[in-house]
Amino acid sequence: MKIAVLSGKGGTGKTFVSVNLAYVMANSAYVDCDVEEPNGELFFKGNYTEEPVEVEIPVIDHNSCILCGKCSDFCRFNALAIIIDKVRVFSQLCHSCGGCKLVCPVEAITEKKKNIGMIKESYYENHHIVSGVLNIKEETGVKIIDEIIEKIKTFNEDVVIDCPPGNGCSVMASIKETDYCILVAEPTIFGLHNLEMVYELTQVFDKKIGIVINKAESNDIINQFAMSKNIEILMKIPFDREMGRLNSMGEIVSKKIKYKAIFDNLAEKILRKKQ
Repeated sequence: MKIAVLSGKGGTGKTFVSVNLAYVMANSAYVDCDVEEPNGELFFKGNYTEEPVEVEIPVIDHNSCILCGKCSDFCRFNALAIIIDKVRVFSQLCHSCGGCKLVCPVEAITEKKKNIGMIKESYYENHHIVSGVLNIKEETGVKIIDEIIEKIKTFNEDVVIDCPPGNGCSVMASIKETDYCILVAEPTIFGLHNLEMVYELTQVFDKKIGIVINKAESNDIINQFAMSKNIEILMKIPFDREMGRLNSMGEIVSKKIKYKAIFDNLAEKILRKKQ
Protein backbone atom coordinates (compact mmCIF):
# COMPACT_ATOMS: atom_id res chain seq x y z
CA MET A 1 0.00 0.00 0.00
CA LYS A 2 1.29 3.45 -0.92
CA ILE A 3 0.29 6.16 1.54
CA ALA A 4 0.91 9.87 0.88
CA VAL A 5 1.09 12.37 3.74
CA LEU A 6 0.23 15.93 2.68
CA SER A 7 -0.21 19.37 4.20
CA GLY A 8 -1.13 22.74 2.76
CA LYS A 9 2.01 24.36 4.14
CA GLY A 10 5.23 23.48 5.90
CA GLY A 11 5.39 23.13 9.67
CA THR A 12 2.03 21.44 10.28
CA GLY A 13 3.53 18.08 11.30
CA LYS A 14 3.61 16.29 7.95
CA THR A 15 7.10 14.83 8.40
CA PHE A 16 6.37 14.11 12.06
CA VAL A 17 3.37 11.96 11.07
CA SER A 18 5.19 10.35 8.10
CA VAL A 19 8.27 9.34 10.09
CA ASN A 20 6.38 7.87 13.03
CA LEU A 21 3.79 6.11 10.89
CA ALA A 22 6.50 4.47 8.78
CA TYR A 23 8.44 3.47 11.89
CA VAL A 24 5.58 1.60 13.60
CA MET A 25 4.63 -0.30 10.44
CA ALA A 26 6.31 -3.70 10.50
CA ASN A 27 7.26 -3.86 6.82
CA SER A 28 7.52 -0.37 5.42
CA ALA A 29 9.54 2.17 3.47
CA TYR A 30 9.77 5.87 4.27
CA VAL A 31 10.07 8.00 1.12
CA ASP A 32 10.91 11.70 1.37
CA CYS A 33 9.61 13.50 -1.73
CA ASP A 34 9.99 16.95 -0.18
CA VAL A 35 13.11 17.34 -2.32
CA GLU A 36 13.61 21.05 -1.61
CA GLU A 37 13.81 20.49 2.14
CA PRO A 38 14.26 16.76 2.81
CA ASN A 39 14.60 16.23 6.55
CA GLY A 40 13.61 12.59 7.03
CA GLU A 41 17.33 11.85 7.38
CA LEU A 42 17.35 13.78 10.65
CA PHE A 43 15.27 10.94 12.08
CA PHE A 44 16.36 7.95 10.00
CA LYS A 45 20.09 8.40 10.45
CA GLY A 46 22.49 6.14 8.58
CA ASN A 47 24.87 5.70 5.67
CA TYR A 48 23.17 6.63 2.41
CA THR A 49 24.09 5.63 -1.13
CA GLU A 50 23.66 8.40 -3.71
CA GLU A 51 22.30 8.20 -7.26
CA PRO A 52 22.50 11.34 -9.43
CA VAL A 53 19.43 12.61 -11.27
CA GLU A 54 19.89 14.33 -14.63
CA VAL A 55 17.67 16.14 -17.09
CA GLU A 56 18.25 17.05 -20.73
CA ILE A 57 18.62 20.73 -21.64
CA PRO A 58 18.48 22.12 -25.21
CA VAL A 59 21.65 23.30 -26.95
CA ILE A 60 21.33 25.60 -29.94
CA ASP A 61 23.53 25.28 -33.03
CA HIS A 62 23.63 28.98 -33.92
CA ASN A 63 25.18 28.26 -37.33
CA SER A 64 22.15 26.16 -38.32
CA CYS A 65 19.47 28.19 -36.53
CA ILE A 66 17.30 30.32 -38.85
CA LEU A 67 15.69 32.32 -36.01
CA CYS A 68 12.19 31.19 -36.96
CA GLY A 69 11.03 31.40 -33.34
CA LYS A 70 9.13 28.10 -33.36
CA CYS A 71 11.06 26.77 -30.35
CA SER A 72 10.41 29.85 -28.20
CA ASP A 73 6.76 29.95 -29.27
CA PHE A 74 6.37 26.31 -28.26
CA CYS A 75 7.94 26.68 -24.79
CA ARG A 76 5.29 27.58 -22.20
CA PHE A 77 7.92 28.09 -19.53
CA ASN A 78 9.85 30.82 -21.39
CA ALA A 79 13.05 28.79 -21.30
CA LEU A 80 13.96 29.91 -24.84
CA ALA A 81 13.89 33.40 -26.30
CA ILE A 82 15.27 35.17 -29.35
CA ILE A 83 17.47 37.98 -28.08
CA ILE A 84 19.03 40.19 -30.75
CA ASP A 85 20.50 37.61 -33.15
CA LYS A 86 20.47 34.34 -31.18
CA VAL A 87 18.14 31.91 -29.45
CA ARG A 88 19.04 31.97 -25.77
CA VAL A 89 18.38 29.05 -23.40
CA PHE A 90 17.45 29.72 -19.76
CA SER A 91 18.18 26.27 -18.40
CA GLN A 92 16.70 26.84 -14.95
CA LEU A 93 13.28 27.43 -16.52
CA CYS A 94 13.48 24.37 -18.78
CA HIS A 95 11.19 21.42 -17.92
CA SER A 96 13.07 19.05 -20.24
CA CYS A 97 10.05 18.06 -22.30
CA GLY A 98 12.06 17.93 -25.56
CA GLY A 99 9.36 19.77 -27.50
CA CYS A 100 11.64 22.52 -28.78
CA LYS A 101 13.85 19.91 -30.44
CA LEU A 102 10.84 18.33 -32.14
CA VAL A 103 9.45 21.56 -33.58
CA CYS A 104 12.77 22.91 -34.93
CA PRO A 105 12.47 22.75 -38.75
CA VAL A 106 16.24 22.67 -39.36
CA GLU A 107 17.33 20.34 -36.53
CA ALA A 108 19.40 23.08 -34.90
CA ILE A 109 18.62 21.83 -31.38
CA THR A 110 20.38 18.99 -29.60
CA GLU A 111 20.36 18.21 -25.89
CA LYS A 112 22.89 17.89 -23.10
CA LYS A 113 22.58 16.37 -19.65
CA LYS A 114 22.41 18.51 -16.54
CA ASN A 115 22.56 17.27 -12.95
CA ILE A 116 19.71 18.62 -10.81
CA GLY A 117 20.06 16.54 -7.65
CA MET A 118 20.14 13.01 -6.33
CA ILE A 119 18.23 10.12 -4.82
CA LYS A 120 19.62 8.72 -1.56
CA GLU A 121 18.87 5.28 -0.12
CA SER A 122 19.58 3.58 3.17
CA TYR A 123 18.10 1.22 5.74
CA TYR A 124 17.17 2.11 9.29
CA GLU A 125 16.64 -0.96 11.43
CA ASN A 126 14.24 -2.89 9.12
CA HIS A 127 12.94 0.12 7.23
CA HIS A 128 13.86 1.08 3.67
CA ILE A 129 14.60 4.83 3.48
CA VAL A 130 14.55 6.82 0.22
CA SER A 131 15.15 10.56 0.00
CA GLY A 132 15.25 12.99 -2.92
CA VAL A 133 17.52 16.05 -2.85
CA LEU A 134 17.21 18.98 -5.26
CA ASN A 135 20.32 21.03 -5.96
CA ILE A 136 20.34 24.62 -4.76
CA LYS A 137 19.10 27.15 -7.38
CA GLU A 138 17.14 24.55 -9.35
CA GLU A 139 13.56 25.56 -10.06
CA THR A 140 11.76 22.20 -9.94
CA GLY A 141 12.33 18.76 -8.48
CA VAL A 142 9.55 16.97 -10.37
CA LYS A 143 12.06 14.86 -12.31
CA ILE A 144 13.58 13.62 -9.05
CA ILE A 145 10.15 12.80 -7.65
CA ASP A 146 9.17 11.00 -10.87
CA GLU A 147 12.25 8.79 -10.59
CA ILE A 148 11.52 8.07 -6.92
CA ILE A 149 7.94 7.07 -7.76
CA GLU A 150 9.21 4.72 -10.49
CA LYS A 151 11.68 3.22 -8.02
CA ILE A 152 9.12 2.46 -5.33
CA LYS A 153 6.85 0.65 -7.80
CA THR A 154 9.18 -2.33 -7.31
CA PHE A 155 9.01 -2.26 -3.49
CA ASN A 156 7.25 -5.07 -1.68
CA GLU A 157 6.87 -2.98 1.49
CA ASP A 158 4.08 -0.63 2.43
CA VAL A 159 5.29 2.85 1.49
CA VAL A 160 4.79 6.12 3.37
CA ILE A 161 5.46 9.14 1.13
CA ASP A 162 6.37 12.40 2.85
CA CYS A 163 5.10 14.87 0.22
CA PRO A 164 6.19 18.45 -0.41
CA PRO A 165 3.93 21.08 1.19
CA GLY A 166 1.25 22.87 -0.85
CA ASN A 167 -0.59 21.73 -3.96
CA GLY A 168 1.85 22.36 -6.82
CA CYS A 169 3.35 20.13 -9.51
CA SER A 170 5.71 18.38 -7.09
CA VAL A 171 2.79 17.35 -4.87
CA MET A 172 0.85 16.05 -7.88
CA ALA A 173 3.88 13.98 -8.90
CA SER A 174 4.14 12.59 -5.36
CA ILE A 175 0.54 11.40 -5.02
CA LYS A 176 -0.26 10.17 -8.54
CA GLU A 177 0.46 6.49 -7.79
CA THR A 178 -0.76 6.41 -4.18
CA ASP A 179 -3.60 4.37 -2.72
CA TYR A 180 -4.47 6.66 0.16
CA CYS A 181 -3.77 10.25 1.27
CA ILE A 182 -3.44 11.53 4.83
CA LEU A 183 -4.05 15.27 5.15
CA VAL A 184 -2.32 16.84 8.15
CA ALA A 185 -3.67 20.11 9.51
CA GLU A 186 -3.58 22.36 12.55
CA PRO A 187 -6.83 23.66 14.12
CA THR A 188 -6.52 27.30 13.03
CA ILE A 189 -8.20 29.41 10.36
CA PHE A 190 -4.95 29.39 8.37
CA GLY A 191 -4.70 25.63 8.87
CA LEU A 192 -8.24 25.17 7.58
CA HIS A 193 -7.52 27.26 4.48
CA ASN A 194 -4.49 25.13 3.62
CA LEU A 195 -6.38 21.92 4.34
CA GLU A 196 -9.12 22.95 1.90
CA MET A 197 -6.42 23.57 -0.71
CA VAL A 198 -4.93 20.06 -0.55
CA TYR A 199 -8.38 18.51 -0.14
CA GLU A 200 -9.39 19.96 -3.52
CA LEU A 201 -6.23 18.54 -5.09
CA THR A 202 -6.94 15.03 -3.80
CA GLN A 203 -10.45 15.25 -5.22
CA VAL A 204 -9.07 16.09 -8.66
CA PHE A 205 -7.00 12.88 -8.44
CA ASP A 206 -9.95 10.97 -6.97
CA LYS A 207 -7.96 9.81 -3.94
CA LYS A 208 -9.26 8.21 -0.77
CA ILE A 209 -8.42 10.47 2.15
CA GLY A 210 -8.42 10.88 5.92
CA ILE A 211 -7.38 13.74 8.20
CA VAL A 212 -4.88 13.93 11.05
CA ILE A 213 -5.31 16.95 13.30
CA ASN A 214 -2.05 18.08 14.92
CA LYS A 215 -2.12 20.04 18.21
CA ALA A 216 -5.80 19.17 18.39
CA GLU A 217 -8.29 20.99 20.58
CA SER A 218 -11.53 19.63 21.99
CA ASN A 219 -13.74 21.50 19.53
CA ASP A 220 -11.92 22.79 16.48
CA ILE A 221 -12.73 24.03 12.97
CA ILE A 222 -10.89 21.16 11.27
CA ASN A 223 -13.27 18.70 12.88
CA GLN A 224 -16.22 20.75 11.63
CA PHE A 225 -14.80 20.79 8.09
CA ALA A 226 -14.26 17.01 8.16
CA MET A 227 -17.86 16.43 9.25
CA SER A 228 -19.18 18.71 6.48
CA LYS A 229 -17.25 16.72 3.84
CA ASN A 230 -17.79 13.31 5.44
CA ILE A 231 -14.04 12.76 5.86
CA GLU A 232 -12.74 10.40 8.54
CA ILE A 233 -10.64 11.91 11.31
CA LEU A 234 -7.90 9.30 11.58
CA MET A 235 -6.11 10.73 14.57
CA LYS A 236 -5.99 13.76 16.84
CA ILE A 237 -2.51 14.52 18.14
CA PRO A 238 -2.69 16.52 21.37
CA PHE A 239 -0.36 19.39 22.14
CA ASP A 240 2.41 17.74 24.17
CA ARG A 241 5.61 19.55 25.13
CA GLU A 242 7.61 16.36 25.61
CA MET A 243 6.56 15.04 22.21
CA GLY A 244 7.54 18.36 20.63
CA ARG A 245 10.89 18.39 22.39
CA LEU A 246 11.78 14.88 21.24
CA ASN A 247 10.73 15.64 17.67
CA SER A 248 12.78 18.87 17.56
CA MET A 249 15.85 16.85 18.63
CA GLY A 250 15.43 14.43 15.71
CA GLU A 251 14.05 11.61 17.85
CA ILE A 252 11.39 9.18 16.61
CA VAL A 253 8.75 9.66 19.28
CA SER A 254 6.95 6.38 18.52
CA LYS A 255 9.97 4.59 20.01
CA LYS A 256 8.61 5.72 23.37
CA ILE A 257 5.98 3.39 24.83
CA LYS A 258 3.73 6.29 25.86
CA TYR A 259 3.49 7.55 22.24
CA LYS A 260 3.78 4.30 20.28
CA ALA A 261 0.11 3.40 20.76
CA ILE A 262 -0.98 6.63 19.06
CA PHE A 263 0.78 5.72 15.83
CA ASP A 264 0.01 2.00 16.11
CA ASN A 265 -3.66 2.96 16.07
CA LEU A 266 -3.14 5.16 12.98
CA ALA A 267 -1.25 2.40 11.16
CA GLU A 268 -3.98 -0.12 11.97
CA LYS A 269 -6.69 2.17 10.58
CA ILE A 270 -4.73 2.80 7.37
CA LEU A 271 -3.74 -0.80 6.70
CA ARG A 272 -7.33 -1.98 7.14
CA LYS A 273 -8.21 0.11 4.11
CA LYS A 274 -6.19 -2.05 1.74
CA GLN A 275 -8.20 -5.17 2.53
